[in-house]
Amino acid sequence: MSGRAWVGVAGGEARAAAEEFAAGLQAGHDRRDADVLNRQFAADVVWGTPYGALVDGYRQLHPIHVRFQQAGGAPAVRYEVRHVLAVGEDAVVAHIARLVLDADGRPRPLDADQGGQFSELAMYVLVRRDGRWWLAAGQNTPIRPGGAVAATP
Repeated sequence: MSGRAWVGVAGGEARAAAEEFAAGLQAGHDRRDADVLNRQFAADVVWGTPYGALVDGYRQLHPIHVRFQQAGGAPAVRYEVRHVLAVGEDAVVAHIARLVLDADGRPRPLDADQGGQFSELAMYVLVRRDGRWWLAAGQNTPIRPGGAVAATP
């Protein structure tokens, strides 16, 4: 790998920042409260949806999440931190799965008919400002079976 840069840096706070962020998402989803779900989103957050749309800024994104949280029939989900990479003292890239759960609280199989609901893996860029971690960017991707590397729920 000569000539190829390593961008990760040692940082004990990266994992804790990602776990805290995931816990905030979980709390917002469980309460069906977009204000809680989005409380860690920066004003200039950029969000890529699983359908290829790009949402620019909290003012545009928050009403979308309000509608999702108010809609009935949302499944139970669990957020799991899958990978964390500190790229600076104040910047973290985290992959966090949002897993749709069955009635017993287990992740649904990826090939199950989920009635339009699906598990997804998101890449989040967290940035620390004035001692607080904020979401600068996120990109959601549905988790599907197959592919170059097998997806896991």
